[in-house]
Amino acid sequence: MSTTRVIKANGIDLFIREAAGQGPLVVLCHGWPELSHSWRHQIPALAAAGFHVVAPDMRGFGQSTAPPDVSAYSIFDLVGDVVGLVKALGKTKAMVVGHDWGAPVAWHAALFRPDIFTAVAGLSVPPPFRGRGRPLELLRQGGITNFYWQYFQAPGVAEAEFEQDVARTMRMVLGGRGLADPNAAMFVQEGKGFLGHATADAPLPAWLSEDDLAHFTENFRKSGFRGGLNWYRNIDHNWELTAPWQDAQIHQPSLFIAGAQDAVITGLIGAKRANELERVLPNLTRKLIIEGAGHWVQQERPDEVNAALVRFLREASSH
Repeated sequence: MSTTRVIKANGIDLFIREAAGQGPLVVLCHGWPELSHSWRHQIPALAAAGFHVVAPDMRGFGQSTAPPDVSAYSIFDLVGDVVGLVKALGKTKAMVVGHDWGAPVAWHAALFRPDIFTAVAGLSVPPPFRGRGRPLELLRQGGITNFYWQYFQAPGVAEAEFEQDVARTMRMVLGGRGLADPNAAMFVQEGKGFLGHATADAPLPAWLSEDDLAHFTENFRKSGFRGGLNWYRNIDHNWELTAPWQDAQIHQPSLFIAGAQDAVITGLIGAKRANELERVLPNLTRKLIIEGAGHWVQQERPDEVNAALVRFLREASSH
């Protein structure tokens, strides 16, 4: 049974879901457009395995603080929240797991603070390979102008599209084809917006209930989408901030999990990164690609994800 509370960390309020086993602390970081609820299958399973599990609504999401300034959502702020959360819980060590945007937070937490984060698992998004230039600039130089990262940059544009009908937005992003078709999901057609490729009348996939969808919808109706979109508005800034970690490796025990049908690892950039994990993760213990699964892997295939996480976290905490 998990409980919820609000905890002060890194100068903001973080809403957390928590299930306290006697063992080491595990922090679960969700992605976009998600909430701590995205870990509803992992929290009880990890707690039953003995871990003290905490999943926050990340900065800008759900019931956590959403600062108004775009600059408040850099990778330093996001990792700072996780560091602050560990301290606020009275701990000095933790293992960190992230999915989607939460994966870069987890990877960078392990990179920046190996003294705190003893093991790291990333779902769907491979670890950071810092490229030769600012990502948005490189896209433009490559002649790409309609990638969804670019569409998300102008404040107010994507917010207006998503907030026009939040229930429809969440049904289409989480329950529609979502990120299964990279050409449909990753590139925005002129005048059609991010949701232009999807229809809202398809039945929900088996892994997403109407109750779960209602929970996401209610929270995003209250919070709006600006906080989460501001993460994307720091993509180039994060490249600048992480210059000191060029070519750095993450030496803690690590795990990578993704769905075989996830566009993030089948697209041109992601596929290369998913095939070269050891460049950044010399102590990668396992790369689990789950056949038939898409982007929302811990919700789609909780049994396989939970088994892999429990095994990895047990082994990492026993060393």
